Amino acid sequence: MKSKIYIGLLLIAFIFQASVFQVQAKEFDYKSKEFEAAASQFMCTCGCGQDHFECDPKTCNLTVGFKEDIVEMMNKGWDKDKIREYYVNIYGEEILTAPEKSGFSLVAWVMPFAALGIAGVAIFFIIRKWVKKKGTDEVTPDHENQTDEVEEEILSSMIEEQRKKYL
Repeated sequence: MKSKIYIGLLLIAFIFQASVFQVQAKEFDYKSKEFEAAASQFMCTCGCGQDHFECDPKTCNLTVGFKEDIVEMMNKGWDKDKIREYYVNIYGEEILTAPEKSGFSLVAWVMPFAALGIAGVAIFFIIRKWVKKKGTDEVTPDHENQTDEVEEEILSSMIEEQRKKYL
């Protein structure tokens, strides 16, 4: 009697364990959220500027193989971090759509924007300085007014001479 109970418990444990493995052995496809999370972290290498999830397989032969590899890895039980590590080891950090959040890669992604911001602020202050300088130049003493009057006299005399010549 005891052996029948043990065999029954063993059979129940085996069925339960098999059902757990079936739940864990989920098949991934191209439309699953897990696939989107894994594929969208890599830039397509065809030059389209999109990630592998968004890249159109009708126009890009590279993304078809890449997507097949990702689905195969996910069906083997790899998570998106392990897949990311695998492709970074092969292609380097250039394949990532977002930088690593540490080290030189973060600096390399942030520096262009910081440089543009600093250059914009510098140009703002330079233009402001020029405007202030030009405003103070307009309020000059009579010396400038005298040169303007002399220039006007010379110009009017030249015009008068030309008018007398031809009229």
